[in-house]
Amino acid sequence: MAATTTTTKKINTMIFGFLVLMTTFTLLFDSCSATIYKVGDSDGWTAKDDVYNSWAERKEFHVGDSLLFEYDRNFNDVTQVSGALEYQFCDSFSPKAVYNTGHDVVTFTEPGFHYFITSNHACCESGQRLDVLVVHDPSRPIPPPSPPSNNFPFAKTYKVGDSKGWRVYDSDFYHKWSEEKQFHVGDKLIFEYSNEANDVLEINGHLEFKSCDPTSPVAVHKTGQDLVILTEPGVHYFISSKIGHCAAGLKLRVLVAPTPNVPKLSSTDRLTRCRQD
Repeated sequence: MAATTTTTKKINTMIFGFLVLMTTFTLLFDSCSATIYKVGDSDGWTAKDDVYNSWAERKEFHVGDSLLFEYDRNFNDVTQVSGALEYQFCDSFSPKAVYNTGHDVVTFTEPGFHYFITSNHACCESGQRLDVLVVHDPSRPIPPPSPPSNNFPFAKTYKVGDSKGWRVYDSDFYHKWSEEKQFHVGDKLIFEYSNEANDVLEINGHLEFKSCDPTSPVAVHKTGQDLVILTEPGVHYFISSKIGHCAAGLKLRVLVAPTPNVPKLSSTDRLTRCRQD
């Protein structure tokens, strides 16, 4: 009888251990697996008032998750913009990225706010826009970092403003300086200035740049001799946060190649046509 009881206890212990092990594996699998969300669910990506705010609020997005945008590419696209102002005013002038296959998958590689609109202004104004807050889950694998600068053997180094450096000089000086050059991923910018009188703020978007808004910088540099590596294609914006300096022309817009080579909607379609499914 005692032997039977001992055997039963061993079997129960083994079963319990097996269940614990399976539960652990399940939890680990769930915590490490990424999720793909179809934007708008059955509605897809189309112009419907306030659909996407309520759709996003019910979800928690993590680094590694993906969004699937499905839509009619003859009327729409997916334009990822840099900042909240571009999102609010449906400004697609300087996008971070443009997708237009009609079946686009966008994977989140970094935490923070991500903003999506359509470049069809009428549709965007009608509610076809999405902002998503992405958080980093420590239990998931960390996305690969941006490639180091030594992966770009043909990269160039530019001293911003050449002999003038980074200072208030002329309202159009840095615009002309930038327009004369072709910047590529891997190139470097050197900002030289008096750190007692100036600084360098990298900011998100066109409207922040235009209005000299320093409230939400991507990065702040203030050593007086700052090296900035251009690791991503697209438009990069730099301003001074010192009162009156940016308004006087101390701001720089840099277009970094390669940029997405995708066909765009015509001006007429983008501004006037919006098909609601």
